[in-house]
Amino acid sequence: HTAGGRMSARGAAVHAQCVMSLPSDTDVAVIGGGFYGLRIGGMAARSGLRTILLEQHAHFLGRASFVNQARIHGGYHYPRSVLTAIRARELYARFRQEFAEAVGAEFQHVYAIARQQTLVGAREFAEFCRRIDAPLSPAPRALAAQFDSNTVEQTFLADEGVFDAHRLADMALEAALSAGVECAPHVTAVAVAPGAHRRLRLSWRQNDVTGTTEADWVVNASYAALNQVPANSGLQPIPLIHELAELSIVQPPPSMLGMGVTVMDGPFWSCIPFPALRAHSLSHVRYTPHARWHSDDTATTEKMRLMPASEQRESHAALMQRDAARFLPAMRDARHHTSLWEIKTVLPRSSGDDGRPILVHRHDDAPGFISILGAKIDSVYDVEDELRELIVS
Repeated sequence: HTAGGRMSARGAAVHAQCVMSLPSDTDVAVIGGGFYGLRIGGMAARSGLRTILLEQHAHFLGRASFVNQARIHGGYHYPRSVLTAIRARELYARFRQEFAEAVGAEFQHVYAIARQQTLVGAREFAEFCRRIDAPLSPAPRALAAQFDSNTVEQTFLADEGVFDAHRLADMALEAALSAGVECAPHVTAVAVAPGAHRRLRLSWRQNDVTGTTEADWVVNASYAALNQVPANSGLQPIPLIHELAELSIVQPPPSMLGMGVTVMDGPFWSCIPFPALRAHSLSHVRYTPHARWHSDDTATTEKMRLMPASEQRESHAALMQRDAARFLPAMRDARHHTSLWEIKTVLPRSSGDDGRPILVHRHDDAPGFISILGAKIDSVYDVEDELRELIVS
């Protein structure tokens, strides 16, 4: 799987096991073939429930599960949300162990604390890491010397990794299919309504064909499109905030090979390895977002989701790189290859403290219909635990 729609031989072999038609009746239907959808489907199938999964695109893990920093969060990123940081630290080792094959090569991850406009100073950051039991050490002198001391207060080495989205896609799809999930690409979920024999009737569209499947549970894991099916079904929308986000893909300067950098904590940036494209991703708190809107504007959400990359706004990659060079001068020599575009979706309360709580929302007007949202890749374990309590028990 790649951003360009190509597949590895392994991915093609796995993809060939997907179904091309959907049954009229099932126990669980999952909407969305990202990492969360595949994991939830696998959990339900392993519990003995017949499970189908609908993915509107050709490939699985091809949208938000691919277009992100590929960071496996070790807690460092959330000094203003200690609860999020502690939970991230707890799940970090579990994710790395289970998906070791998809974890990228080891690299030196430098966290640099800015001198100005930062919400957390170097001393506070070190104390925060001690509290959450996250390994942290001062960066070696030669490494620290690469940073501009006028803009950077202190640099640290952290224990945090990245994942290869291609390998993760193959592993997640293989696991779901092995569990018995009937995965169907090119299928768009449309709406839910009361069923005749099951709790719900899910209507769907596959190319020019429409159909329905009845299910006791429908789990909506469609991330940025989370409100689309509820809107089509006449249900109350979930309050969300969306951003059109640009992820710049760069070839780092020679001095940054084998290294990643995150500058904290405010309107700053991060440049870390992106194994799926054998490059680095560059993102910036100020320049990565191009547009921002609320969930009640469903028309904008759908327009942005369907917009091809060629129609996206003018790239901010040069602005990201220019600002990054203020802190790490070598960033002037980074080379921009391309930009990946996606809609980033968070809960409104996440804007205040950068926390990333999970959402498991039961739609009261449609019993059996559940929408989920998780902003970090390893939060999937918490989502699985909550859904297991609801669906399996």
